[in-house]
Amino acid sequence: MKKTRTSTKVRVAGSYLFLLTVVCWSLYPASWVVLSSLKPGKSLYSETFVPRSLTLNHYAGLFQSESLMFSTWYFNTFKVAVLSMLLSTLLVTLSAYALSRFRFPWRKASLTLMLILGMFPGFMSMVAVYILLMQIGLLNTHTALVIVYSFGAIIFNLFVAKGFFDTLPKGIEEAARMDGAGNLRVFTGIMLPLSKPMLVFVALTTFTGAWVDFIFASLVLRSKEKWTVAVGLYDMVNSYQNAYFTLFAAGAVFIAIPITLLFMYLQRHFVDGLTAGANKG
Repeated sequence: MKKTRTSTKVRVAGSYLFLLTVVCWSLYPASWVVLSSLKPGKSLYSETFVPRSLTLNHYAGLFQSESLMFSTWYFNTFKVAVLSMLLSTLLVTLSAYALSRFRFPWRKASLTLMLILGMFPGFMSMVAVYILLMQIGLLNTHTALVIVYSFGAIIFNLFVAKGFFDTLPKGIEEAARMDGAGNLRVFTGIMLPLSKPMLVFVALTTFTGAWVDFIFASLVLRSKEKWTVAVGLYDMVNSYQNAYFTLFAAGAVFIAIPITLLFMYLQRHFVDGLTAGANKG
C-alpha cells in the first residue's frame, strides 16, 4: 500500500515538473520579446536576460516615426480582422445550420467535399487565388483579404459548427414551429442564442487568423499604406537598412495584446464551443 502511494506521488510530481517545464519553455520567447521591446538601442542582443535599463521609447516611436506607418498598419489589420470575423461567422453559422437540420440532395457529397478540401493546406491554392484576384482587379485591396479569409474559414470551422448544432435538441425547433415560427425565426430567435459558445469559437479563430496572417497579406498587398501589421513588421527587419529590431519587438507586443485579452475574456466560451462541436462533429 505504501509503495503504491509512493509511486503515485512520484508520478504526480513528475507530471507537475513536466508541465512546469513546458510553461517555462513557452513563456521564455514571449518574455524575451517583451524585455527586448523595453531595452534601449536597436539591437536585440543583450548581455543579460533582463536589460540593465528599461525604456518605453520604442512604443512611442512606433507611432511617432516618420519612416513607419504603424498606426495605419494597425488600423488596416483591425479592419480586415473584424470584417472577416463578421462575414465568416455569418457564413459558417448559416451553412452549418442548413447541413445539420435540413435534408437535401447532395448534402453528404457536400460534406465529403468540404472534408477533402480541408485536408489540403491553404497555401497550395495561393497562385490560383492570386491570378483570380488579378483578373477581377482586387489585388492590393483589403477586400481581397476579407473575402479569402472569410470563405477560407468556412472549411476550417464548418464541422465544428455543424457538430454543435447537432447537439441541440430538435424538440425546441419543433415546438417553435408548432407556434407558427418559420425557419428564419427559429434560427435567429432560438438557435443563435443557444449557440453562443460556438459563435465565440468561430469568431475568435477567424479574427486570430486574419490578425496574424503574413503570407497571403504579403502576396496581395503591394503599397505601403495598404500593409497590415504583419507585413509592416517584416519590413522593419528584412534588411540591414531597416534594422529596427527593438521597434519590431515593441510592435510584436502591440499585436499580441488584443489576441491575449480576447482569449482571456472568452476562454470559457471558446473551450465550450470547441469541445461541444468536436464531440458530435
